[in-house]
Amino acid sequence: MSAKTPGTLLPAWLLATGLGLAAPAGVAAPDEVSAEQVVSALEAAFGVTPGERRNHTKGTCAAGEFVGLPAAAAWSRSALFSGESVPVVARFSLAGGNPKAPDTAKSPRGMALEFRLPGGGLQHMTMLNTPAFGAAHPRTFLDLMVATKPDPATGKPDPEKIKAFKASHPDNLAQAQFLDAHNPPPSYANSSYFGIHAFWFVDRDGKTTPVRWRFVPQDGEQRLGDDELASSPPDFLERRLIERTAQGPLRWDMLLTLGAPGDPTDDPTRAWPEDRPQVKVGTLTLTSATPQKGAACEKINFDPLVMADGIAPSDDPVLRFRSPAYAASFAKRLGGQ
Repeated sequence: MSAKTPGTLLPAWLLATGLGLAAPAGVAAPDEVSAEQVVSALEAAFGVTPGERRNHTKGTCAAGEFVGLPAAAAWSRSALFSGESVPVVARFSLAGGNPKAPDTAKSPRGMALEFRLPGGGLQHMTMLNTPAFGAAHPRTFLDLMVATKPDPATGKPDPEKIKAFKASHPDNLAQAQFLDAHNPPPSYANSSYFGIHAFWFVDRDGKTTPVRWRFVPQDGEQRLGDDELASSPPDFLERRLIERTAQGPLRWDMLLTLGAPGDPTDDPTRAWPEDRPQVKVGTLTLTSATPQKGAACEKINFDPLVMADGIAPSDDPVLRFRSPAYAASFAKRLGGQ
């Protein structure tokens, strides 16, 4: 197995997951979808809030640092793992294109990180709080957006279209089942966030290791009870994050799962065996949080293919679809559309 060259990509979003879109150059195959198609489908499903993201519209900025463990150099030569403090700009968000989405919605939460490395290098990590993604291929994401477009007569998605989508897209099942079985967290601080895709770590000798990562909260994993879910106000996540960082540093441990030959690197809906080695490779510490308007995270296009030396994308077609998709959405919002 070897690292591939970045191409096109897209995140998953299961009745509200991650975003991404765009198509490679050349003649498009029948099953290929373009960034423009997906962005248009998102706009049709959620409407357009001018100047804002088409997906994960509702969000909050945060800032802090990451200190990687030098022991991680056994797998990656990335400057992330020098043992020195690396400044981080973070963004927490709710999936979907509704800026007024209720914080009790059973949809994915996102954590996006921009690591500002020595010498001006950048490393992005764009994560969800679901261990599986909602699409093995970009086509599934597009079809989901089309199926969830509100019916003009009712203002809601057509149940028959949703039923047909679920029957014809089994790759959406794992994430859908997870969201259905788990209530959302009471705070962004009480959730783990998963890199979803496989990546390659590259060491100083050029050896590659397939990995997946997740960030586990030192505050502990928590979920709203059913009564809390029914009684909580529509907006509490931003306030609680700001209040929590005002009380003291908020930390997540970065855990790495090391893949083995035969583990799928091209399908974000399939888990690796539970007996794969897991190692702690660093700690993220956030010391402040603010509303996103005018804050550092607002204008960042957290493209997951922005990578520094030592980390490379896998052959996951969804991951590779995201960069052009993010670019299409980013260009629209920068233009005030």
